[in-house]
Amino acid sequence: MLRRHARAACTALVAAGMALAGLQAAGSAAAAPDARDPHRAPTVQTAARTLGADSARPELLDAMRRDLGLTHSQALTRLANEAEAGATAARLRQGLGGAFAGAWVDGAEADTLTVATTRAADATAIRATGARARLVTHSLTALEAAKQLLDRSAGTDAPVRYVDVRANVLVVEETRAGAGARLVKATGVPRELVRVVRTGQAPRPLYDIRGGDAYYMGGGGRCSVGFAVTRGTTQGFATAGHCGRAGTTTSGFNQVAQGSFQGSVFPGNDMAWVATNTNWTSTPYVKGSGGANVQVTGSVLQPVGSSVCRSGSTTGWHCGTVQQHNTSVTYPEGTISGVTRTTVCAEPGDSGGSYISGSQAQGVTSGGSGNCSSGGTTFFQPLNPLLQNYGLTLKTTGTDPGPGPGEPEPGGTWVAGKVYAAGDVVTYGGASYRCLQGHQAQAGWQPPNVPALWQRL
Repeated sequence: MLRRHARAACTALVAAGMALAGLQAAGSAAAAPDARDPHRAPTVQTAARTLGADSARPELLDAMRRDLGLTHSQALTRLANEAEAGATAARLRQGLGGAFAGAWVDGAEADTLTVATTRAADATAIRATGARARLVTHSLTALEAAKQLLDRSAGTDAPVRYVDVRANVLVVEETRAGAGARLVKATGVPRELVRVVRTGQAPRPLYDIRGGDAYYMGGGGRCSVGFAVTRGTTQGFATAGHCGRAGTTTSGFNQVAQGSFQGSVFPGNDMAWVATNTNWTSTPYVKGSGGANVQVTGSVLQPVGSSVCRSGSTTGWHCGTVQQHNTSVTYPEGTISGVTRTTVCAEPGDSGGSYISGSQAQGVTSGGSGNCSSGGTTFFQPLNPLLQNYGLTLKTTGTDPGPGPGEPEPGGTWVAGKVYAAGDVVTYGGASYRCLQGHQAQAGWQPPNVPALWQRL
């Protein structure tokens, strides 16, 4: 597992080219009036604006240039395209239902969105949004169901399982010859669904309130802060579960008494949160390149192929791309499921640290293989399930916190501070909306205002 200390920087507003801007508009529903003032029309935001993709600090763009080989202009365009592609893919997933087989972006600027389906008749609707259509054999639902069967019996000699949506196959990584085939046979999963890949390195936990900053456990060891959070009036941060158990005390990067773990899950998942004492204040940043602050504006999970950067207390700030969501990893301590696989490097001590795409919080570092000299693979625990599990509110910039979890928003069931998953349905201003992309709701993100996140029914 990786523990790191990340700090995010305030952003300057910059214009971004959006090659996929038409995709977001294609599926947008007309906005309803604001429930608190029916005579005032709401401001409808593009996906890029909603996710803060049109505002990026130089430190973030510099890291994307270094690790992804992009120019300043390409990095801006990529962030905007990724935001628009995520919104379009989410709408198509809702429309395709059980035939949906995955979506991903390609190209240096992420200017190509591909959506896979098992139903040939869907191609026209997919292309109408500006995306490419790919006809495949297996639905995402079928492949993920097969992965769940493998997860129940997998051991450390077949430590990683994930669905490769580009190849439309379930991948099993094995560290010992024949381990993958034995696992498939033992579980009865059809062999044609699976591709076994040999790997020389097994992932392991990497041990060691601003994301990416170091903290120390009372029993020894160092990890990294993930994201600053609040729970009511309590300040704290999200981090990896393998870093400590409930009751474990912590001290900060400066070795000053900090707080204690309030909850921790590992294995199964890799999530935890630490409540800090009154000397520590949650800030809406992660530690970027050179220690500069990178802002956090939300928690919308980005699609496969998107750029993502990690902050940690051992290796600092590094970027890569999202490879697969909903990956399962078997560490010596047990199996964790639902993590995201990335090309970002990390090393021991980075555990718990921040993963961020543009200004959207993605998750906290769990583990991986390789290092930041030769390169590697890492996995992060998505943040939204962590926030939901512990009733936490992500600290973000640019908005007031709005009502807390459970407080009704005037005009419907939508609530600021609540974590919504794709497919959830709420009411607002007399209309019903379906969630397109998982996120934690916040003031200003009322359903009529953000068609990238909500679809009017």
